[in-house]
Amino acid sequence: MHERDALARLATLLPEAGDDAAVVDGLVVTTDMLHQSTDFPAGTTRYTSGWRAVGASLSDVAAMGGEAVAAVAVYGAPTFEGDAIESFVEGARDVCEAVGGTYVGGDLDGHEEFTVASTAVGRADDPVYRSGATAGEAVCVTGTLGRSAAALRLFRNGDSDRANELFRFEPRVAAGRVLAGRATSMIDSSDGLARSLHQVAAASECGFALESPLPIDDAVTETAASEERRREMGLFFGEDFELVCTVPEAALGEIRPALSIPLTRIGTVTESGITLDGEPLPDRGYTHG
Repeated sequence: MHERDALARLATLLPEAGDDAAVVDGLVVTTDMLHQSTDFPAGTTRYTSGWRAVGASLSDVAAMGGEAVAAVAVYGAPTFEGDAIESFVEGARDVCEAVGGTYVGGDLDGHEEFTVASTAVGRADDPVYRSGATAGEAVCVTGTLGRSAAALRLFRNGDSDRANELFRFEPRVAAGRVLAGRATSMIDSSDGLARSLHQVAAASECGFALESPLPIDDAVTETAASEERRREMGLFFGEDFELVCTVPEAALGEIRPALSIPLTRIGTVTESGITLDGEPLPDRGYTHG
């Protein structure tokens, strides 16, 4: 069964599971699993692995407009090496502290490949779901797109220092808190901008009309020679963990000054269909395998 089909089937059994995270009595709860073979390219340090794994769960808290509280992680590996485990914990701790949360521990387990299962907990009195977008609203994205795609190319080219730096994204918890109560729908871009918009469109029963230029990260321009490749990396690769949201037009002037990062308007909510510069935008993106 394809991952998306499996998730759709589970949604019928677990309606309380939420969107990017579940919200139970004001608590935001989310969990993720990352593997050496699919999520940590050769050259990824254990520090970056700890940062990225825990950061992925914190990003889900951000997408619900939640305040980060704490995170834990299960560290599975064929062997346990003290320096590697300490570096992992330092990365996990530092990403939590960067967004006002606390890393409080986890578990160690033997596993055939390096694998991390992380869980984050937050608070959200006014959570933002994927289902509230309305025609005429602005479609926006925080930060820039394509960082992780650029990092992967740098890993392959042997520039591990720069690649690790790009891989250590900051979860947009602070931006999510600003957007809570103002955004009508929100999702993180872990599956890519295109797929994220298709997911919001399905939940909100709406469409989107996007317009170029999109906020593509400078690292994409550095690593991709063609415009077609840069577009591919920004739209479909995913794993950037930016926030994609819809907000009333009148609220943009209030939101932007309250943010410490750019919020770029990339289009408008429509009644149906998803287009970029008038052309259909395919439902393609990152698939967890």
